[in-house]
Amino acid sequence: MLQVLSYQKTQINLRVMGTHFLPDQSLAISFWQTAKMCRAPLKNGKWRVFHARRVDEMIQGVLLKYLFKAKIKLVFSSAAQRKRSASTVWLTRKMDAVIAVSKRSAGFLCDPPNLVSPHGVQVDDYLPAKDKLQAWADLGFGGKYGVGILGRVRKQKGVHLMVEACIQLFDKYPDYHCVVVGAISSSNKEFVEQLKSKAEKANMSDRITFTGELPFEQIPKIFSALSLVAALSDNEGFGLTVLEAMSSGAAVLATEAGAWEDIVRPAIDGYIVPVNNQQAVTEKMDLMLSNPEKLTQMGIEGRKHVETNYRVEDEATRLIEFFRSLQ
Repeated sequence: MLQVLSYQKTQINLRVMGTHFLPDQSLAISFWQTAKMCRAPLKNGKWRVFHARRVDEMIQGVLLKYLFKAKIKLVFSSAAQRKRSASTVWLTRKMDAVIAVSKRSAGFLCDPPNLVSPHGVQVDDYLPAKDKLQAWADLGFGGKYGVGILGRVRKQKGVHLMVEACIQLFDKYPDYHCVVVGAISSSNKEFVEQLKSKAEKANMSDRITFTGELPFEQIPKIFSALSLVAALSDNEGFGLTVLEAMSSGAAVLATEAGAWEDIVRPAIDGYIVPVNNQQAVTEKMDLMLSNPEKLTQMGIEGRKHVETNYRVEDEATRLIEFFRSLQ
């Protein structure tokens, strides 16, 4: 949301209800200030648009419009991929328009959405390395090529699938090293220790590295140095990891979660596998690691795909055009 806001604020007047994680506090406005401001329409007679992205924000919007009589158009962006409760269905049907962030999330809505609008990434923040082999060598993990999985380290993210695939394949592919990058919560320490123990028993401890949480500014460097990025979650709302990896010039291996089926073009910039399917993960990774030149080309094609279809600037413009169409 914050990335989109940085572009939208240059094209339209906007305010953000609340201050949480908001870099520019001058954009913040309270619920009561919103209620007061929206008692009357704009000077040109048009109504303001209230864009909700969470259920609690839909509740606030409904209160503003139907209790405080605010002159607003209610829009809800839906990412969740699960059956909705009766209360959420009721709230959703109070919206003037609904946006789904992927075809998959659209299928979980009570009614067809008015728009399917995927998220985008800042492609200038996630750039391919000029020399990927050198970029990987500079990180100091070892090996000629890097593969990795990034995000919170827990079972629901499919980290165990990645580790097991590496254990099964790395004797066959001695030039590869795997990094598992992300925070490890206290509740997941035992899970991680089990994975480390498994790697040690397979004599793979020196080829599978758990980095823990890294500073955010280091993440683009990791992405750009990797030849392959895996995203193996059980469930995602959207899943920006795949776009960040592709923008960085990495091939991707992703599950059917989130928007990844919409994004990844099989055999062009990566592969899609079923959720929680070890055999499928291992087989596709085997195929990808067997051809480093093809892996490189997948990364190149992925970057082109993101530049053409998934720029955050385009997402911001698309939303603004949609908001204006509601008047």
